[in-house]
Amino acid sequence: MSTLSTHVLDTSLGKPAAGVRITLVVDGEATEVAATDADGRVADLGGDLAPGTYSLRFDSGGYFSASGIEGFYPEVLVTFTISGAGHVHVPLLLSPFGYSTYRGS
Repeated sequence: MSTLSTHVLDTSLGKPAAGVRITLVVDGEATEVAATDADGRVADLGGDLAPGTYSLRFDSGGYFSASGIEGFYPEVLVTFTISGAGHVHVPLLLSPFGYSTYRGS
């Protein structure tokens, strides 16, 4: 079994993105909704996760809209595979007109 966390950084401001709503999607179904804390983190999503394919849906539109900013992407969907036991960290670097993600540690 694996555990899952995420961290969202607002690269347009150079700081953590607090209050981003994130949905964990398993087999096409939303299973959990959380929001990033003041440091832009969600430490535990989904509890113990079996090997498989998962997605995180980040509400980037809602995040930017709350600051009066019109972004290009209303959401960011990151799909990834968990293949073994251990911790999986999925960071997101976010701006109103672009994003990047990678396998974190």
